[in-house]
Amino acid sequence: MKFAAYLVAASALFMSHAALAHDYHAGDIHIVHPWSRATPPAAQVGGGFLKLENKGEAADRLVSASSPVAGRVEIHSMEVTDGVMRMRPLADGLEIKPGATVELAPGGYHLMLMELKQPLKEGERVPLTLTFEKAGSIDVELAVEAARPSSNHGAHGGHEAQPQDHGHKH
Repeated sequence: MKFAAYLVAASALFMSHAALAHDYHAGDIHIVHPWSRATPPAAQVGGGFLKLENKGEAADRLVSASSPVAGRVEIHSMEVTDGVMRMRPLADGLEIKPGATVELAPGGYHLMLMELKQPLKEGERVPLTLTFEKAGSIDVELAVEAARPSSNHGAHGGHEAQPQDHGHKH
């Protein structure tokens, strides 16, 4: 009887993990688990994160993104120079070399959902269109995960909680 209960619990855990994981393909680009964090009700910005794998033999480039929940979406890099975290939009997009994987994650490359029209709520899926130079456009969904603690201890610095800390003017 205990084994049966274990089996049920294990299968429920596997099914919930499988439901969270989602990926897409655009040409030679494999898009793995797009996600975001929940934002406070008054937040003006949110982050978008995902992994891009180029399965082809030619470089491609993520050139833009858009979402109906944001006034605009920008592709950003984040770097630490002399102990100061700086974020900047990538005007030419983000290159994905052949055979390479580029991760958009807190503390590095990421998408900035600017001028949010509504809060990003845990458990929801946010529509997002990614446009690649060669692979074209694809509609994906950002899985909204729990908000991170309000402290600024993480490497990303918390776009969602304190957008003014990153030099964005709204």
